[in-house]
Amino acid sequence: MPVERDLPTPEAEDLIALTREIADAELAPHAAAHEREEVFPRAVFRLLGEAGLMGLPFGEDVGGGGQPYEVYLQVVEELAARWASVALGVSVHTLSCFPIDRFGTEAQRRELLPDMVGGQLLGAYCLSEAHAGSDASALRASARVAGEGWTASGEKAWVTHGGQADFYSTFLHTPDDGGSREGGGRGQSISCFHLTPDLPGFGAAPPEQKMGLTGSTTAAIRLDDVPVPADRLVGERGRGMGIALAALDSGRLGISAVAVGLAQSALDVAVRYAVEREAFGRPIAQHQGVQFLLADMAAAVESARATYLAAARRKDAGKPYSRQASIAKLIATDAAMKVTTDAVQVLGGAGYTRDHPAERYMREAKVMQIFEGTNQIQRMVIGRHLTNAVVPPAG
Repeated sequence: MPVERDLPTPEAEDLIALTREIADAELAPHAAAHEREEVFPRAVFRLLGEAGLMGLPFGEDVGGGGQPYEVYLQVVEELAARWASVALGVSVHTLSCFPIDRFGTEAQRRELLPDMVGGQLLGAYCLSEAHAGSDASALRASARVAGEGWTASGEKAWVTHGGQADFYSTFLHTPDDGGSREGGGRGQSISCFHLTPDLPGFGAAPPEQKMGLTGSTTAAIRLDDVPVPADRLVGERGRGMGIALAALDSGRLGISAVAVGLAQSALDVAVRYAVEREAFGRPIAQHQGVQFLLADMAAAVESARATYLAAARRKDAGKPYSRQASIAKLIATDAAMKVTTDAVQVLGGAGYTRDHPAERYMREAKVMQIFEGTNQIQRMVIGRHLTNAVVPPAG
C-alpha cells in the first residue's frame, strides 16, 4: 500500500506521484529479471535523468531539481521500494556529484555539473580500497605531480557502477604542499579528482560476484599511470578527506532511504501473504503470533523513516547532521535486515524460494549494513560525537 507522506509543498507531492508512476511502470516489472540475470539497467538511469530524478538535491542553476533533502530522500525510498539497485544507483550518483557541486571551481561547476546532475552522465565514488575499507586514512592509491598535471596509480575497490560510470569522484594520496614537484617531500595527504574512463591507463576489473543487488555492478578500478589534467583536481590539494567525509554524511542518508524502501516492500509482501494464506481454518494474519511479527516490522519501518527524515531536515536547515546521519544509517539498515528476515519467516517455506521476492530482499538488505561505513563504524562515529561533546579530545 502507498506510504502516507507529510510533504512540504504541492510540488513535492507531484514529484512523489511522478516517481511512483515511473517506478511502477518502468522499475517494478523488470527488477526481478535484471537481478536474476545480473544485468545493469543503464537505460533506466537515462530515463530517470530525462524525468529530472537524477539531480533533485542540486541547484536549478546547474540543471538540478532544487529540492530539499527531505524530498529527495523520499523519492529515493519510493524507487527502492520497487528496485533497490536502481535507488542505490541514484544515491551513489548523487554522492559522486557532491564534490564538484560543493568544492569545485566555478569553471568545473559550469562545465561539468549540468550533464552530471541532469543524468546524461552516470557517476561513481572511489574511496575504498581492498585493504582500507573502513579506514580511509590508509589509502595507497596515489597521484604524483607530473608536468602541469598529475599521474595516478593504484587500485580502488568496491566501486558501485565500476566499469559502467561516465565519471569517477576519486580520492588519492598526493604529496603535501611542502613536497617537490616529483612527489617526494615531507608527507602525504588525500586529494579529490574527477576522473573519466577515457583517460589512458584507466580500467575496470571484472564485476564482483555478490550475494545481492546483482543488478548493480560493483568492480575494482585500476589506475595504471593515468595522466590527469590539472583541472581535474577538485577542491584544494590535500583537502580530500574533508570532502570525502562531508559527502559520506549525505550519502548515509541516501542509503538510509534505500534501506527503508526495501524494508517497506518486504513488509508489504508479508502483509499480503499473511492475509491470503490460510492455516487452521483462517488467514494466518488473524493469528496473534503473526500479527505481532507484522506489527514489529511496521514499527521498525516507520521508526527508520522518521529517523532519516529528522536528519534530512537538519541538513536542509543548515544544522550539523553528521551524528544524525550515522544514527539514521544504523537504524535504517539494521531495520531492513530484521524486517526482510522476518518477512521470510512470515512466508515460511515459500519465503525461502525464489517464487516470492522475500528471499531477494533479505539478500539485498545485508550489504546495507556494510557500505557507506559499516554499522560498527557508525557506532564509533556516534560514540565519538557524544563523548567529544562532553570531554574535548586530547591535544
